[in-house]
Amino acid sequence: MHPPISQGNAKYPPQGYPMNISTRQPYPPYTSSATAYAARWSTGLCHCCDDPANCLVTCMCPCVTFGQIAEVVNQGSISCAASGAVYGLLLGFTSLSCLYSCFYRSRLRGQYDLEEAPCVDCLAHFFCEPCSLCQEYRELKNRGFDMGIGWQANMDRQSRGITVAPPVLGGGMSR
Repeated sequence: MHPPISQGNAKYPPQGYPMNISTRQPYPPYTSSATAYAARWSTGLCHCCDDPANCLVTCMCPCVTFGQIAEVVNQGSISCAASGAVYGLLLGFTSLSCLYSCFYRSRLRGQYDLEEAPCVDCLAHFFCEPCSLCQEYRELKNRGFDMGIGWQANMDRQSRGITVAPPVLGGGMSR
């Protein structure tokens, strides 16, 4: 058993090897790859009034907005009417339609590498279902989808090459 080492006591000299401890970290702090490259949503969760017409439709009949979102997220494999009907039945009989729509929010985020913000998908849909649906609708709309015409019509538009022309800039440099 060794006696305790005292820093200020000259009776016992320091034992062992000298340690040069650096306060600088040799590696950058760890960031998860899932969140390192996640893009931000184009609008915030509570910016429902950015699109007042959709906000009204979502508040009165969320199954319509959900159906439009689901058709685009499913890339047309399930129609707007079918998805909206399932959502409406879940809402009417179990009031757990938020669990169904939460799944689609997760798929949307995965397709476009969006961050899981401002909270976990299920919490966003459980506590703020209309705002979540409006945000997802606006996100798809801001990505160039015409939500009123469905998946197939959007794909037809893209295949015909209907795009927005780039802005015309001034005549270059002048003196």
